[in-house]
Amino acid sequence: MIGKKRNPHPQPNDTSHPVSRPKRWTKIHQILHDNHGVRYFVMALAVIIATGFILIGIMLNYKAPTLSSPPIIRTLAKPAAKIYSPLTGVEVTDQATASKPVTAIIIENSPEARPQSGLKQAGIVYEAIAEGGITRFLALYQENRPELIGPVRSVRPYYVEWAGPYDAAVAHVGGSSRALSMIRSGAYGVDLDQFFNGNSYWRVRDKAAPHNVYTSFEKLDILATAKGKTVSAFTPFARTDGKKADSPNATSISIDISTGQFHVEYAYDTATNSYKRSQGGVAHADREQGQIAPTTVIAMKVPMSIAMEDGYREQITTSGSGSATIFQNGIVTEATWSRGSDPKSALSFKDSSGKDIPLNRGQTWITALADNKGVSWQ
Repeated sequence: MIGKKRNPHPQPNDTSHPVSRPKRWTKIHQILHDNHGVRYFVMALAVIIATGFILIGIMLNYKAPTLSSPPIIRTLAKPAAKIYSPLTGVEVTDQATASKPVTAIIIENSPEARPQSGLKQAGIVYEAIAEGGITRFLALYQENRPELIGPVRSVRPYYVEWAGPYDAAVAHVGGSSRALSMIRSGAYGVDLDQFFNGNSYWRVRDKAAPHNVYTSFEKLDILATAKGKTVSAFTPFARTDGKKADSPNATSISIDISTGQFHVEYAYDTATNSYKRSQGGVAHADREQGQIAPTTVIAMKVPMSIAMEDGYREQITTSGSGSATIFQNGIVTEATWSRGSDPKSALSFKDSSGKDIPLNRGQTWITALADNKGVSWQ
């Protein structure tokens, strides 16, 4: 009997030899039939899906980097340095104003000359007797240039000597013989005598001669420039900011430079930290600017005498030293004035320790009175 041949390729339903499965499918099968495996599978799938969405979101919102501008660094500008007038110590707008030349003008003070013009705008005023007990002023200007100044009168030697240290141009109407010789020498400043420069002055009609000569800085500046005076080199007073004293000790001042209408008084004004000036019991007013009120008042004792020039004239010694009384901030300070004999020697005021006394910024009014005259205050 011939036997049946064995089929070398068993059929699917042939169970005599089981079919082997790939290993990866076996693992999946195990996982799907295990509760823990299903949980892990779901969690992994969720993580994959979430990560995919995140990556898609990042790609959709991605922007190519751009070159950033360099940071702007701002630096605060330093405040501009303050500029002060050498003559008065007052702050001015620019260096050109602080560099203007000083001009000295002789201004009359007889009753027929009052009220004066331009006197309140002067930076420094020297007051002294000109003749017969009548006082006269040497008014110095730098940053202020009034449109009207006067009445202008004649010069005396001591006014020339006080003007010399300021390297000024000096405006006047003639003068005593020695004074004219001094100013014309060129050692004390530039001469702007009205006698030889009539176009720079004029006479007004509301006052009688000789109390009616006036000028302006428009005219004087042209004249001074034509004579080469465009700058002034001088040693200024030390200046400081005024500060009212808590307990003022000199609010009413009397200076016996002369008598009657030339007796000088000051009343301290706390509101403005200045001194309202009066003469002969009447407020001393500038016609255009009102009552004169300097920030610093100085009374200095000087040797005085009468001597023959072109007639008998007052003589004042402006060099050497002497006592002075300074009023500012409502208080009084005893001082010593001194000045050398050189035409350009500056006047100084020192305290008991020999230090310069700073003067308040603003107008300074200096009254020169005889050694035997008095100064009082309360």
